[in-house]
Amino acid sequence: MKKLINKPEDVVTEALHGIAAAHADLLRVQFNPNVIVRADAPVQGKVGLVSGGGSGHEPMHGGFVGLGMLDAACPGEVFTSPTPDQMLDATKAVNGGAGVLHIVKNYTGDVMNFEMAAELGGGEGIEVEAVVIDDDVAVQDSLYTAGRRGVGATVLAEKICGAAAEEGRSLADVAELCRKVNANARSMGMALTSCIVPAAGKPTFELGDDEMEIGIGIHGEPGRERVKLTPSAEIVERLTVPIVEDLPFEQGDNVLAFVNGMGGTPLIELYGAFNSVNKILSGQGIKIGRSLVGPYITSLEMAGFSVTLLKLDDELTSLWDAPVYTPALRWRA
Repeated sequence: MKKLINKPEDVVTEALHGIAAAHADLLRVQFNPNVIVRADAPVQGKVGLVSGGGSGHEPMHGGFVGLGMLDAACPGEVFTSPTPDQMLDATKAVNGGAGVLHIVKNYTGDVMNFEMAAELGGGEGIEVEAVVIDDDVAVQDSLYTAGRRGVGATVLAEKICGAAAEEGRSLADVAELCRKVNANARSMGMALTSCIVPAAGKPTFELGDDEMEIGIGIHGEPGRERVKLTPSAEIVERLTVPIVEDLPFEQGDNVLAFVNGMGGTPLIELYGAFNSVNKILSGQGIKIGRSLVGPYITSLEMAGFSVTLLKLDDELTSLWDAPVYTPALRWRA
């Protein structure tokens, strides 16, 4: 195992200290339990947004804490759900009196622990709503989930709901918007290689030099099928066609297309994949109105990528375009 680390048990703590030092203008990090919090939190009168999950998927979620996105993120150990006390501390830290929304990827540990945190927060007088993201079309159940996994739509929901919260919308409105994003988004991913969890010191799974896994999960969960490696355009078709058919997306739809790198895939390959996505959608009369390309939900150093499509309307487009300023995502209106 070759990794730029000191001790496996210190990877998350040292990364959090680095995030705090690098982005002190945007966020602060609380330790024991570990929580990344927006620098100006709590913002009075604004709905607080909290998400979280296992570390190893950076920049998700800590890289999305800041103006126009999350108010706090709960980083667990690598590929391990954060604990209820982390989530409760995050909820309390961002409560500005308008309630708190938990955006939860559909992994059993995340769902269970966020539910416990919501109950504890309610006991302390904080109104909490939770929305579970389950956009992965690859498999119905996996090693970590009952039902579909939560993947690419999580980033889109955090951005869009973050913009709505900045506008001063109510907790009920922001939660309903999150459900709308989830209902109109679909994703699927693939891998060329496994990743190596630092504590394990060896690949999570083995793939032959001429093999790829279609429908892989972000923790290395098995996908739909293991097949021989093919040209990029054919791989994109294997991912995009099931996504389009699942919602289904239709001729005349306007979509946000998100091509996400798993951590070990260079941008030149991701843009090549986006080119293929564009060709497939154009051929079906589907217009790409907005786009996002890059490593935003990673799986350590896994080589591979995922495709996410979100059906847009005027509301979602406007909220996507709204200003955002976080370590990993930032633009002006």
